[in-house]
Amino acid sequence: MLHFIQKYRIFFGTFLLFSIITIALFYSALKPNKSLPIYNPSDVNPELVDSTVQYVSKYHTIADFAFTNQNGKTITQKDYEGKIYVADFFFTTCGSICPIMTTNMIDVQKAFLNNPKVMLLSHTVTPEIDSVAVLKKYALKKGVIDSKWNLVTGDKKDIYSMARKSYLAVKLGKPEELYDMVHTENFVLVDAKRRVRGFYDGTKKEDIQKLIDDINWLLEEGKNELN
Repeated sequence: MLHFIQKYRIFFGTFLLFSIITIALFYSALKPNKSLPIYNPSDVNPELVDSTVQYVSKYHTIADFAFTNQNGKTITQKDYEGKIYVADFFFTTCGSICPIMTTNMIDVQKAFLNNPKVMLLSHTVTPEIDSVAVLKKYALKKGVIDSKWNLVTGDKKDIYSMARKSYLAVKLGKPEELYDMVHTENFVLVDAKRRVRGFYDGTKKEDIQKLIDDINWLLEEGKNELN
């Protein structure tokens, strides 16, 4: 038996190598390619979407905006032009999920610290409390890097409009209070074409890892489109 194996060792070796390559090719062909959906208002829980846009089923993009960040600088869509970014909604006095969300957003900041193509954008839902000075204090305490991450405040009506008409991520607050908002745990992934590509639970580490993986996939997709 040993003599037989030795005699045909080249044949067996070649056959084994051929089998491995064939299996790998079949696996590669059958394995589904990764893709990310493009979200429109009609795809999302209606509780998170303004009634005026719930019918929109295609071509949804993030609207133009202008808010003030933790340094008193006006931040607009121009600052995020051509960028992949993660948006969320919070308030500095929140003692429930916000601290967890901020800690997890720090992880995203670290993951792309040296990549200028990725940014972060956090909107306060209590602009009457979260002034520029308050946001700056919060940013310093939490380790926010100004060049990577803007914490913004502004007119409550404008923040409400962005939250429910663009990012599709915030619930209504008290009906009797105009533009009242209740933020959710959602982190919203926006691609370089201003399209919503994903929603992630900002309180869960496994979702944060998925978010990081999806951002990396978008970065690779962008490279492929340029080639």
